[in-house]
Order: sequence, then C-alpha cells, then structure tokens
Amino acid sequence: MKEYMQACQERCEQALETWLPSPAIQPERLHEAMRYASLGGGKRVRPMLVYATGRALGVEPEQLDGPACAVELIHAYSLVHDDLPAMDDDDLRRGQSTCHKAYDEATAILVGDALQTLAFKVLCDDKQMLADAATRLTMVQTLALASGSRGMAGGQALDLAAVGRQIDLAQLENMHIHKTGALIRASVKLGALAAGGADQGPVTHLDHYAKCIGLAFQVQDDILDVEGDTEILGKTLGKDQAQDKPTYPALIGMSGAKEMAEALIQEALESLLDLDERAEPLRWLAEYIINRKH
Repeated sequence: MKEYMQACQERCEQALETWLPSPAIQPERLHEAMRYASLGGGKRVRPMLVYATGRALGVEPEQLDGPACAVELIHAYSLVHDDLPAMDDDDLRRGQSTCHKAYDEATAILVGDALQTLAFKVLCDDKQMLADAATRLTMVQTLALASGSRGMAGGQALDLAAVGRQIDLAQLENMHIHKTGALIRASVKLGALAAGGADQGPVTHLDHYAKCIGLAFQVQDDILDVEGDTEILGKTLGKDQAQDKPTYPALIGMSGAKEMAEALIQEALESLLDLDERAEPLRWLAEYIINRKH
C-alpha cells in the first residue's frame, strides 16, 4: 500500500511540476505562489483515487496523469481560498504558512483563481490522455459540477451558513456530501471516464464506493480535529470547535462518529466485491481514510 501510494504521489507531483507555470515567467510572484500552494505536500488522496480507479478498469497510469493533476489543482485552489480570513482564517496548512500568510490575501485569491482555470486546461490539452473530444468534455463537465455551487463551493457556503447554528445529522451529511464528497466522487468518475467504454455496472458500484468514502473522509477529519496532533496534522487543531462549527463528534458523540466512519468504509468495500485484484488499491485507500492521522 505504501509503495503504491508513494508511486501515485510521485506521478502527481511530476504532473503538477509539468503543468504549473515557471516562477521565472511573468507574473513571477503569482506563479511562485501557485507552486507554493500546490507542490511538495498533501496526501494526494484525490489523485490516488483517479489512479486506483483507472487501474481497476485497466487504464495505463500515463493516461491518468492529466485527470489526477486536474483534480488536485482544484483541491489546492479550494484550500487556498478556504484558508483566507473571510473563510476559515487559518495560518497553517500542510505544516507551513498558508498561502495568504506566506504572500498576501490578494495574491492568494489570484492563486486560487489561476489554479482552478489551469485544471480545466489540463483536461483539454493533455496529450497523454487517449480520451476523445466527447469524453474530455464529459470530464470537464464532471469536474465543473463537482467544484461549483452544486458541489464543493456550495458545500462551503452551507458550512459558513451553519456556523453557530444547530443543524441535524441529515443537514450535516448534505453539507459534506457537497463540500468534501463531491470532489472525491469526481476523482473516481474521472478515473472511470479515462477507461472509455467501461461497463456501467462496475462504474455504478464505483460511484457508490466514492460516495461512502467521501463522507467517511469528512467524519475522520472531524475526529482528527478533536483527537489529532497539530504537528502531525500540519494544520491548527480544534478550529471547528473554536469557530462553533457543527461536526459529527459534536452531533453524535466521538464514539458515534467513529462507528459511522467504520460503517461507511464497510459499505464502500462491499461496493467493490465484484471487482478483481486490480481494485486492491481502492480497498487500501478506503482503509487508509479512517486509519490516517492527518
């Protein structure tokens, strides 16, 4: 598992290095900040899901570098914007100063804007992908939907609106299905789309797998915000409680949150029963999501 994850992380890092503009090109400060926010850190869970899904469906890794890079660029942009004072107001990300602290708020806003648009350029222009124009268009649509008001951005809006309010479990799940789950789900779909004419049966099961692990990922994040270690997490501990945000431990208790995460992972694994040994990395990633410490 560790070897596979490291291989995926290295492939993604190399793809990001290739697509991110050089800091020697104008505007130098913006390009430097884009690389600061994207390279040399992070778990790369979403790219790993692209690679693992493609592998399960028989796609060669080089055909997956573009989609993996694109989804990570969207994720990186979202973190830069989420950390801004107007959002979560964080000083620490991946063990280093957040982008707006290392540079400034205006640069951080522009970094997010530029990373987002670069993601769609990658899907359109990557020459290693064998996908035809129609499939690339579907990939662009998939990533756009997952990133926008009906996906990640909408989930963030719901999150901000919920601060200081009492919401029920269904509302909390809906918020995180959009905020965290949408991009994780899109990662799996992008890997499946790279397979071209893959059977819809496995694709449907893979989508359910993605829905389950996307929600489990956020439940584990909430748990780590209480029980984690700032040095290991690489970000400030206890921010959710300090900002009076609704979380799974706050709503159903710590033991209830852990039971929920475990149940979601078991449901995700059951969705993969009809897939062969090529799907092993997807099974590893499901287990990793609730056993991770950061």
